[in-house]
Amino acid sequence: MTGRAVLRGAKRVALYTAAAVFTVFAVFPFYWMFLTAFKQNRDLYVGATNLQHVPWIFNDPPTLDHVRLLFFGTPYLVWVKNTALVGLAVVAITLGVAVPAGYSLARLAGRWGERLGIGIFLTYLVPPTLLFIPFARVISLLGLQNKLGALVLVYPTFTIPFCTWLMMGFFRSVPRDLEEQAMIDGYSRLAVIGKVVLPLAVPGMLTVVIFAFTLVLQEFVYALTFISQVERMTLSLGVPVALVRGDVFYWGSLMAACLITSVPIAVVYSSFIDRFIAGLTAGAIKG
Repeated sequence: MTGRAVLRGAKRVALYTAAAVFTVFAVFPFYWMFLTAFKQNRDLYVGATNLQHVPWIFNDPPTLDHVRLLFFGTPYLVWVKNTALVGLAVVAITLGVAVPAGYSLARLAGRWGERLGIGIFLTYLVPPTLLFIPFARVISLLGLQNKLGALVLVYPTFTIPFCTWLMMGFFRSVPRDLEEQAMIDGYSRLAVIGKVVLPLAVPGMLTVVIFAFTLVLQEFVYALTFISQVERMTLSLGVPVALVRGDVFYWGSLMAACLITSVPIAVVYSSFIDRFIAGLTAGAIKG
């Protein structure tokens, strides 16, 4: 073997080793949640202090007790429904505002577009802890206390600024030549947006959808502030409220809830990761 072949083989081994380490690092939290969700309490708690028990395997037969407690001892499915309703509403509002706003700032606002975009993005950086008191006043005046509409009203105030700034970047990555050529061919501005720009901005819109829905899944402060009735809570609030009772943590059920919630999000991220990173603009130019 030549020295070049040896070097190429060493690089390949290093690459595969790094990929394997990263894969284990990424998968391990899901594996640990799976173990905790299906371990018996004796294996979960007593095994932690017993040197004969190995913590990363099932020392005792798996059990469904924690999953039963989650589904039949708490209104988990109601929380899932509430989260889905709020998430879909927030995603629709965010797309409806951020997409046209991002295009306007990227194409129609001239030299002030970038400054306005930065100003809009800076509003996203305001800490939520500074805003929930005035938001609580607004929600009270609108009569939305303890209603999902309060979350639908508040969450877009965080998703729209960031997503508008994000969509500005995607629209700027679309070459102006494509739009100008379409307008020369007789298309109106709206037709150009619908038939040329938006198809190329699909990666950005997918990112907006994932970001907005993920925020709804994980946001806790405003859900705790505006929702007090258990049947109207979202997952981020209902799960800890029901499964953390004083100093007692129902770890098995908590991890089951986290596993069921996080796996679909991970699958979606993995399925569309190429669109998030690469986009479609380069292929459109070459075509």
